[in-house]
Amino acid sequence: MATKSQRLTKRMVDQLAPRERPFIFFDSDVKGFGCRVMPSGVKSFLIEYRPGAGGRGVAKRRLTLGRYGAMTVEQARQAALTALAHVRLGVDPQCDKIARRASPTIAELIDVFDREHVAVKLKVGTAVGYRIALAKLRAAHGGVKAPQLSRSQVATMHAHLGANPIAANRFVAIVSKLFSWAIDRGLLPETHANPAARIEHFKERSRERFLKPDELARLGEALRLAETEGLPYAVDESGPNAKHAAKLENRRVMVDPFSIAAIRLLILTGARLREILNARWSDVDAARGTLFLPDSKTGAKPIFLNTAAFDVLNDLPRLVDNPHLIAGAKPGLPRTDLKKPWAAVTRAAGLEGLRIHDLRHSFASVGAGASMGLPIIGKLLGHTQAATTQRYAHLDADPLRRAADAIGETISAAMDGKGVVRG
Repeated sequence: MATKSQRLTKRMVDQLAPRERPFIFFDSDVKGFGCRVMPSGVKSFLIEYRPGAGGRGVAKRRLTLGRYGAMTVEQARQAALTALAHVRLGVDPQCDKIARRASPTIAELIDVFDREHVAVKLKVGTAVGYRIALAKLRAAHGGVKAPQLSRSQVATMHAHLGANPIAANRFVAIVSKLFSWAIDRGLLPETHANPAARIEHFKERSRERFLKPDELARLGEALRLAETEGLPYAVDESGPNAKHAAKLENRRVMVDPFSIAAIRLLILTGARLREILNARWSDVDAARGTLFLPDSKTGAKPIFLNTAAFDVLNDLPRLVDNPHLIAGAKPGLPRTDLKKPWAAVTRAAGLEGLRIHDLRHSFASVGAGASMGLPIIGKLLGHTQAATTQRYAHLDADPLRRAADAIGETISAAMDGKGVVRG
């Protein structure tokens, strides 16, 4: 039941007394905007409108905007103006509200995304990174309806992760992928704005480290020591079992040949860690000088084996019960990681903090410094995009240095009266 209209104000709404039946008091300024009063005394703001082209032939619909108390009169008036503006543009806010209620929550969307995309289409390592980021989103906003997640909320999470700029930027990229996928799958409307779009990323500092010639020498010496005499290890002399420790000159530990070979292959080929650890003897093509991987981070790819890399392979024992180059402790399986041997080797070489992935960067830096050209280096590393290799451009200085020397010699000779500079 509706009553006469008058401009709604706080005083007016406070004075609306409940009746035996619900009634609506409409605002005189905004057509369709009113306050509904229930017999219980509960008061709610709403709008009445005719969807689509309107006209008396179209049935009216009502949209509840909010309850009085939680929403002020002016907030309700602004919400009414916004909703009615959408109606004039052809949008039915009541249908949108129903659609939002039927939409999945963030947690539900993540579950489907993990099951249908992450688990079946991503590499194992990539999937781990996705799940870490999505777990953060679930913890913060898992109960929120997916269409209601705002750009502000994603930006706030991005800012809170700012201590690690790379991880923060990766988080935004993964959230963006989640929503793009959901829109493509029809789980969200095509008109839905991606809440991770247009969020300014943090500036990332390059983490590449390139081994210098003297550092390569120290690494090589540590590897030789690890497989011959063993690497020295420290003992806590103040510990209760220190008296039972071996004599100082005997405190050495050997590193298994598979770990040593893996480290050597990484630096000699520029391959990624998992590419070497997962490689099988059947992947080795001695005739073409390659280690052809049927799968990698970028798909099937060849790893080019130089003479030094072949020497490493020739020295490796081939186990009957294990098809992998770098055999693990369990029959038939490769070694899972190189954390312990790598820590021991880098400590002995005085290279603490050096990452295994830095061996790949060092391989590329040697090639760039020798002016082999970025396209060639990119192919050796298995890059699918030239922009990825561009990070090594500053190391490719020899051609520029030779050009600068030639120009300088010509100018200097001309100034000394020994030659003429031709324009």
